[in-house]
Amino acid sequence: MLVLTRKSNQSIMIGDDIEVSVLSIMGEKVRIGIQAPRDIPVFRKEVYLEIQSERQQEIAPAPVSTPAPAPTQ
Repeated sequence: MLVLTRKSNQSIMIGDDIEVSVLSIMGEKVRIGIQAPRDIPVFRKEVYLEIQSERQQEIAPAPVSTPAPAPTQ
């Protein structure tokens, strides 16, 4: 992981197309802006993980229910 220190109104570039800017710092909260091409999805991590979880559930085969064995006499 690359760790950078940035002040308000400073940015970092990811490749040629993605710019991450520090918009403001208020106490322990940092507002960032992300400028990226429209074809690159940008999500908060918790939203991204939820989307991944839903995709996995769609892909996973439904559990097969097996009939209970007939009682023996």
